Amino acid sequence: MATHKIVLLEEDSTQKHSLGPILRSAVSQVHATGSLAELRQNLAAQRPEVAVVDMEMISIEDVMQLSREFPGTCIVCHHRLADEQMWAAVMNAGAADICSSTNPQAIVTAVLQTSGSKTRSAAA
Repeated sequence: MATHKIVLLEEDSTQKHSLGPILRSAVSQVHATGSLAELRQNLAAQRPEVAVVDMEMISIEDVMQLSREFPGTCIVCHHRLADEQMWAAVMNAGAADICSSTNPQAIVTAVLQTSGSKTRSAAA
């Protein structure tokens, strides 16, 4: 198990209850939030390596703001639709990755792959 902290913003309670345990099996701490304001509070207080964000709860502009406000946190987004234009816009806004909401294992893989990238680049 990796010793990373992540903050999860998830709209769908079923997804939150299924994704949370999968993430907890891969990382040491998962803090679930229910709103953008709560996400911001947790990002400031917890200083996680990764924020996992449901794109049905925030806008692309929010991703851009979060990326600027919390440069030490990688943002991994997920969405239920595979919309290439939206996914490209999310990546251009500062997300480290975006995955399908229907593939929790891809989300976990993205978390594990991106969790150290900003820390490593900040140290370089």
